[in-house]
Amino acid sequence: MTTSTALHACNEFGQPVGLPLIDWTPRQLPPSVPMVGRYCRVEPIKPELHAEQLFEANGDDAGGKNFTYLFANPPSSFAEYREWVEKMSVSKDPMMHAIVDLESDRAVGVASFMRMDPNFGAIEVGNINFSPRLQRTRAATEAMFLMMRRAFDELGYRRYEWKCDSLNAPSRAAALRYGFTFEGIFRNAVVYKNRSRDTAWFSITDGEWPQVKSAFEHWLDPDNFDAQGSQRDSLGTLMARHRQAGSGTEKTAA
Repeated sequence: MTTSTALHACNEFGQPVGLPLIDWTPRQLPPSVPMVGRYCRVEPIKPELHAEQLFEANGDDAGGKNFTYLFANPPSSFAEYREWVEKMSVSKDPMMHAIVDLESDRAVGVASFMRMDPNFGAIEVGNINFSPRLQRTRAATEAMFLMMRRAFDELGYRRYEWKCDSLNAPSRAAALRYGFTFEGIFRNAVVYKNRSRDTAWFSITDGEWPQVKSAFEHWLDPDNFDAQGSQRDSLGTLMARHRQAGSGTEKTAA
């Protein structure tokens, strides 16, 4: 893979065309095996392992605020929630995962690979629901990093996407913190919960991934936290720093 600042090449007629990908082959779909880090484990969701733990963790969100921008509504009972988990556990796309906090060894959130296009090397992370027990923790950030690492390093995807309701300010802020680039708004893109949604699009490309990866690794290093557990460098600061450093090493295609 060659990182480039050029947006296009030129053909024999002097016309601008996309950069060549001579050795490109379709990617594989993500395997159904866990991704393990320092603080969490991200694994395919299973009703018998995760349904009860997730329902309990989501119970801390008593008013159902976390579900405002999700397609699903807050479950009214454990039976209803387990039915949803059972449905997700057999779905191929989205491929739902449970996020397990390693300290408690309990599932505290979910996220999925979805809209997977192995022919073009594009994959989206979505259906993200961090329970209050997962929010603002190192495990939450690491879970997103582990899923990116699988897409780029293990499978060789070219594009990693994040989409959300354009009015979902926390999700948009999270995308930027995680190193995504804002691409624009698709107006009247979706109808859900009897309301219209404009969709905000974000992405990370394979050319950007090395700098994004370095920022995550720096932030997740235990040395980035003091004795009280407070971060020394914010992830947003590290993203800007590593991307600036990476820009000096890029090559321009002819």
